[in-house]
Amino acid sequence: MTGCPHFNLTEPETFQGGLPRDTFRYLRNDEPVYWHEGAEGASGYWVISRQQELDYVSKHPELFSSAEQSCLLNEMEEEQLAMVRTQLINMDPPQHLKYRRLVRQAFTPKMVDSYEERFREIARQLVDAAVEGGRCEFVQDVAVDLPLVAICEIMGVPLERRQRLFELTNIMLGMDDPDLSTSEEDGLNAAMEMFMLAMDIAAEHRSNPRNDIVNVLLNGTVEDEPLSDEDFCNFFLLLIVAGNETTRTVTSHGMRLLMEHPDQYQALVDKPELIDDAIEEFLRYNPAVIAFNRTAMEDVVLADVQIKKGDRVHLFYGSASSDETVFSEPDTFDITRNQREDVRNEHRAFGIGQHFCLGSHLARLELRVIFEEITRRIRNPRFDGDVQWLRSNFISGIKAMPITFEVADI
Repeated sequence: MTGCPHFNLTEPETFQGGLPRDTFRYLRNDEPVYWHEGAEGASGYWVISRQQELDYVSKHPELFSSAEQSCLLNEMEEEQLAMVRTQLINMDPPQHLKYRRLVRQAFTPKMVDSYEERFREIARQLVDAAVEGGRCEFVQDVAVDLPLVAICEIMGVPLERRQRLFELTNIMLGMDDPDLSTSEEDGLNAAMEMFMLAMDIAAEHRSNPRNDIVNVLLNGTVEDEPLSDEDFCNFFLLLIVAGNETTRTVTSHGMRLLMEHPDQYQALVDKPELIDDAIEEFLRYNPAVIAFNRTAMEDVVLADVQIKKGDRVHLFYGSASSDETVFSEPDTFDITRNQREDVRNEHRAFGIGQHFCLGSHLARLELRVIFEEITRRIRNPRFDGDVQWLRSNFISGIKAMPITFEVADI
């Protein structure tokens, strides 16, 4: 990549430490649709770094498919593709909408807002326990549990199973991190274990029906046919994994960014009404998902560049959320930005188009509640050791982040 400070967006190490901002600034300004050679033995792909082109690809599934080669970045054999195409995230219209309709009522703002009292109870217990010693490992002690407990309760999963679900999520999403997964087989085994757990949960619900998402799935139909066991397991896996990993990641990065900008943390302590604005800046500045894949279904010209049928196209959401044509000084972290710019609607942390994140309102509620509780109890937070980044080119995760702080009297 001539003239570009970093050039290998396939390597997971590229994203350890955060978004390679110099790289993406170069791409947006000089080559917003850029052909990136693949790793040894793998196909290359188009890098989409600017928001205008990312939005176009996302809003035209007839031209750019999620199903053809899946939305995942790594190439798969046809046998694997046949399995993952049954997941909502890897569907195209009209199939996608038929399946999405099954669960979207469970994620409406009205339904999600009804969980706030319970979420606050969980968050307060977590934070009160974490602050006792004046230091904690923030990811495990604070960031992990609220989204994990929340999605378990929404889906009627016994809380005693949550630790195993956390471990399985880490294995599946940590395929490139030797601390979490040592082989592709580890990820497949984790998925199979989650499928078996899903079938156990389904059996429990059939014998003791409850008012939750699992019950909706078990009683739902697509084209007048009930969900197959495979369809149910795929829904279960997607909701559990997406429902706990992404919010955990944004919570961790939000705290990291605030500790790097202590004046902005203090502003949230002094003015809790800024927390909603801060959340939008967390999402904009460091989205949980680095990129998704699409596949060109015909020859397409995008930004004066010819994309051929069958080409893989990678959408980089963090870059689109730092687009200079959309945001002023996009590489500056500023929790008051939403007061001047429409950050909520212009960042792409939740994607755009038919695959816009189903749980966006849920994530925002969880983030607001946890940061209200954090800023209620914690003063002057500082790093207490190195931040341990997930080795991944898919999820911008943090594995561990020890912190120290003073505890506010309440």
